[in-house]
Amino acid sequence: MKYRRFGKTNLRLSVFSLGTMRCLASGENVERVVRHALSLGINHIETARGYGSSESDLGKVLAQLEAGQFYITSKIPPTPDRDLMERSIDESLSRLGVASLDCLAIHGLNTPEHLEWVLSPTGCMAAVQKAVADGRVRHVGFSTHAPLELILAAIDTGLFEFVNLHYYLFFQRHTAAIAIAHQRDLGVLIISPADKGGRLYTPPPQLQHLCAPQTPLALNYRFLLSDPRITTLSVGPAIPEELNEPLQVADRDEALNPTEIAALERLQAQMSATLGPEQCQQCYECLPCPESVAIPEILRLRNLAIAYDMDDYGKYRYGMLENAGHWFPGTKGNRCTHCGDCLPRCPAQLDIPTLLLDAHQRLQGQQGRRLWG
Repeated sequence: MKYRRFGKTNLRLSVFSLGTMRCLASGENVERVVRHALSLGINHIETARGYGSSESDLGKVLAQLEAGQFYITSKIPPTPDRDLMERSIDESLSRLGVASLDCLAIHGLNTPEHLEWVLSPTGCMAAVQKAVADGRVRHVGFSTHAPLELILAAIDTGLFEFVNLHYYLFFQRHTAAIAIAHQRDLGVLIISPADKGGRLYTPPPQLQHLCAPQTPLALNYRFLLSDPRITTLSVGPAIPEELNEPLQVADRDEALNPTEIAALERLQAQMSATLGPEQCQQCYECLPCPESVAIPEILRLRNLAIAYDMDDYGKYRYGMLENAGHWFPGTKGNRCTHCGDCLPRCPAQLDIPTLLLDAHQRLQGQQGRRLWG
């Protein structure tokens, strides 16, 4: 296991962090997962107030372990109510059975209103700063599903020491956020690179072929670990054995080798060949949409479905639209009214309304929801 400095927190975290959202079947299961993670060299656990009984279940396990074996991060949603945040911090500490948190993240800083709550003198950050001053919290960051512009604005406040965000081989929109976070010496945790990054535990044969000899999951992890600006990747096993495959690359944070680079080049060539002039280049110039259609995200999922047969992933993510609030904002492709507002802004001159309808027909399926509210 490799370890990296978590930005200005100066904590040295394992390059894989244990996420606890999925290992909640029973207290016994949580204990098995945590002990296995420890045996593999993981020294950072990430949980959240909103993950069901995760904090309480984790607290029972921590009580049985020697103190100091793990760094603990918990996450609490933003609120305009300073007193509510104060109570939430104390409740999380009580559930975890600890006197202080190594890291506290504002959980889901996703909208301009959330950022206003953080900046308000009577909002949640006032309570967080008090907790830092009296020792209940050591370091403060934020997790986000926000647009790039809001992420950059949150970093620019200077209030945070780390950021948890989405950034993967198949979603590189937040490249600028990685760069700015590094310039500001913020630690960077990547959220769910296996699942949100492409459902890479169960890749389609086409994607496996293009990534060979490495698996798509390993290639995605190597793409991330080869970037020294990134500190740690969240891995959220439901059972202990699900830690084994990801951690096969836990000692490999060197630059990408020729075989891996060749696989990335094959992926790009396949994308260009199969989509041709219909490929969305993810410039986001089409936004805003009068109907709030999530144009770039929908066309990204269409790109992946056509180029790599990632239909299962596309349907999974597409089904979240209109069903996950600010965690996955925007409306589906069938909401397009063919107003033409986006057309002159597209550098590639794509027929966006037609592509949105095609994406909707390909990807519509069961409605999705977040695992935890």
